[in-house]
Amino acid sequence: MLLINTLSRKRNSIKRIKIIRSFEVSKTRPFLITNIVYCRLHYLNKIIILLIVFLTASLTSEAQELPPTSTAIPAKETTQNSDKKPVPELVQKDSITLPVDSLARLKRKDSTKKKNTLEYKLVSIAKDYKEIDRIKNTMTLYNEARIEYGDITLEAGKIIVNLNTGDVFAYGVVDTAGVYTQKPVFTQGSNIVKPDSIIFNKNSRKALTYNSVTAQGEFNVKAEVTKRVNDSVYFMKRAIFTTSKDPDNPDYYFLARRIKFVPKKKIVTGLVNMYIADVPTPIGLPFAYFPMTTERKSGVIVPSFGNNNNQGYFLQNGGYYFAVNDYLDLTIIGDYFTNGSWGTRIESSYRKRYAFSGGFRFLYENQIQSERGFSDFQQTNRYNINWQHSQDAKSNPNSRFSASVNLGSSQFFRQSFNQVNQSATLVNNLSSSISYAKTFQGEPQVNITTTISHNQNTNTNVVNLTLPTLQASVSRMFPFAPKEGAKKGALQNINLQYNLRGENRITTNDDDFLTGKMFDGAISGLRHSIPISTNFKIANYFSVGLNASYDESWVFETYDQRLEDNGNGGFNVVRDSVQGFDSYRTYNYGASIGTTVYGNWKSSNKESKIQAIRHVMRPSVTYNVNPSFDQYYERLLDEQGLDVLEEERFYSRFEGTLFNAPGRVYSSNIGIGIQNTLEAKVRDRDSTKTELKKISLLKSFNVNTAYNLAGDSLNWSPVQLRGVIPIFKNIDLNIDANLDPYALDNNNQRIDRFNINNGGSLFRLTRAGARFNFRLSNTDFEKGKKDDDKDQKDPLDNRNLQNGGREDDLFGASVDFADSTTFDQEPEEENVNIDEKRYRFKIPWNLNFAYTMTYNNAQRQNEINRQSLMVSGDVELSPRWSVGGNTGYDFANKGVSFTTLRFNRDLESWRLSFNWTPIGPQNSWFFFIGIKSGALSDIKWDQRKQPDPQF
Repeated sequence: MLLINTLSRKRNSIKRIKIIRSFEVSKTRPFLITNIVYCRLHYLNKIIILLIVFLTASLTSEAQELPPTSTAIPAKETTQNSDKKPVPELVQKDSITLPVDSLARLKRKDSTKKKNTLEYKLVSIAKDYKEIDRIKNTMTLYNEARIEYGDITLEAGKIIVNLNTGDVFAYGVVDTAGVYTQKPVFTQGSNIVKPDSIIFNKNSRKALTYNSVTAQGEFNVKAEVTKRVNDSVYFMKRAIFTTSKDPDNPDYYFLARRIKFVPKKKIVTGLVNMYIADVPTPIGLPFAYFPMTTERKSGVIVPSFGNNNNQGYFLQNGGYYFAVNDYLDLTIIGDYFTNGSWGTRIESSYRKRYAFSGGFRFLYENQIQSERGFSDFQQTNRYNINWQHSQDAKSNPNSRFSASVNLGSSQFFRQSFNQVNQSATLVNNLSSSISYAKTFQGEPQVNITTTISHNQNTNTNVVNLTLPTLQASVSRMFPFAPKEGAKKGALQNINLQYNLRGENRITTNDDDFLTGKMFDGAISGLRHSIPISTNFKIANYFSVGLNASYDESWVFETYDQRLEDNGNGGFNVVRDSVQGFDSYRTYNYGASIGTTVYGNWKSSNKESKIQAIRHVMRPSVTYNVNPSFDQYYERLLDEQGLDVLEEERFYSRFEGTLFNAPGRVYSSNIGIGIQNTLEAKVRDRDSTKTELKKISLLKSFNVNTAYNLAGDSLNWSPVQLRGVIPIFKNIDLNIDANLDPYALDNNNQRIDRFNINNGGSLFRLTRAGARFNFRLSNTDFEKGKKDDDKDQKDPLDNRNLQNGGREDDLFGASVDFADSTTFDQEPEEENVNIDEKRYRFKIPWNLNFAYTMTYNNAQRQNEINRQSLMVSGDVELSPRWSVGGNTGYDFANKGVSFTTLRFNRDLESWRLSFNWTPIGPQNSWFFFIGIKSGALSDIKWDQRKQPDPQF
């Protein structure tokens, strides 16, 4: 009170105090610094003296910052001093005495003082200014404001923090054009919310946002009002959620009045409606549940509804998906038709990084045609098994396992009522192979491979199996080679190795396959082979090779043959199997000599386009001898052992065994061949490049024939011509022809007389063929760009290859409309300068061509028995429109081959597809439209017309 009275009395005597505030912009920090400067103060010395006296006197009394609002809790006293009263002791210092207990009370911690309200350090930044109001205890940040508190980051145009309550208010700002900008961005961990405004309490961490937008997995969620309860629960009012990339202008969305939102887990809604282009649709639910996890989860697969002219109404491709673990999944899908037909499909894919990957697929269909009791009623069961497995080459270099299985009913792909891979209907062979290979390192190295193979002809229904094939080999050994240095001469180059091959071969049909009858007639055997060879040079220009081979074949069943009277004056051959081990041994030997001749030409004109040409010829002569092993043959007799035939006939007990019987006819052949290549060095079209470019004029042209020294007639073999001629950068023409030197008789049979001596030409063209297969695209005509073959797929993902078809789409592309990965790729953005390329927008395209022609004149047919052209391609009319197809023409049979048309439209959040086979027995079409997102892939509509089944 003394100080207050003194100040009031001196108020009139003190001159006015001027407070000047100056604002300076810091050069090191992007916000303003406020400095308060006080001017001259009059009579300060008097006031200072009074303040010193007042503060000194106040030490004798007790005071605290806040007035007490309740009774103070007394300090706990110890039991030892509870019966003693404190005795005040005075300490004299600077003529002021204070009781000791009063000093202790000053140092004692105030029990009413509040704890620090900030759990984390609060970091705040603003571009224009940061203002602190001491009266309201608030802090205001303006223009590109940002605060960080723990794992929470808030950015906005304006942020106000109330330090008393812990409330944080964030807004955008209006720029000079009247646009509301710098909207708040609230980030906590990986969750990002973008509202128009936000109210957040840093103590309770609850928040209230308006017009907020957040992205969770594939979903974008936008709500008028959002209440954040804690880190894992949000409540929203009038919220829309969509998978569209533009949540402010989505092409479709779901509108829910109330939502409970759990980030990265789920969305639970009340009444929800679907809107397409802001137009409400009748699609609505009283409540809904949407999973939002980024991990794979098990769930129901919604079936498709439709109608089939043969089986009636149906539900197709409905089932359940099992996310077994991180390495394996399982899908079970079923089909049901109102006439009783049904089908099931089991699919599983697995992958372990740096180890192996693969997929398994089993399809089964029970088809019913017509109605029971009618004459055309038929019921058939068909199946198909597909398994693809590959091992990472680096996982175990000495042990390798691989599988490629495609087996089942021969007519499955042609008669399936759920067939989307139309190209599989053209496959004539189904093949499978499962192999395991083991390498034993060392010197010599030992390799063992066991294989199970299967080949099935879908036209004849013949199935060939090997269960299994065993192959073993010992690496080549040089017994006379020096321990150090290069091998020289014929002796040091002598080498030999050991090979073993064993098979258990089964031939059956489609009906007996996978039954006990398939093992009837199975044959097995082993063959040991030891090849020996050496090579050396003669006169440094000729390479000479000598070779020989010894084979021993083991069989476990042979066949005895005899003649039996058929009662019509003739005889039939009867075969009886003889069980037991038997073997035979064969050998052959040969020699070869060859050299390389180079022909060079160099232009004397330096301005010439062609500067040099090099012709490389590799002539060779081979000699091979196959002795006669007639010791393994016997005369064919009747049951009494009599020779009843006019001509002698011989048979071998090894006929019909695994490796068949050894040769009975002695042969001694001389082979003559020459290989040619032609290359040139040309000047580059770019005159600035001085280095010559090497091109190939003739990749290969080979000529081969043979002469049988031991033959009594027709000693010369037809001359074979093979060549590869480059036409364009990626286009090669493959040609082949056979030229026969012998003439034909009136029955069109070869006779031992040269054609030139029979009034004809030197050679008679008996066969010829030409083939080319190439791919063109828009990148082939752009300088500096190469086709990166981005359309090539992993064989494990190429359904055409899995079903035994081609890698390309010349016979149609495999499109599964229920597979969301078919159209996952987003179109590439193209930056086009309108001023420079107004009429030259790039349209990506590609074309595949395949042409084949075969000419036959072996018996004066003089006809082209095979000639066809196949074409396929795709054109991107716009970044989101793609049109493709394949067709062909058979010039020999004069008809259009398998033809399909494909139309694909990327609708941003949706995808649309239409596949059409307009002609032929596989006439069908497929239409599909659905949401691309995997979370909403069940929202779709498809219609299809399947080909009519052929029973």
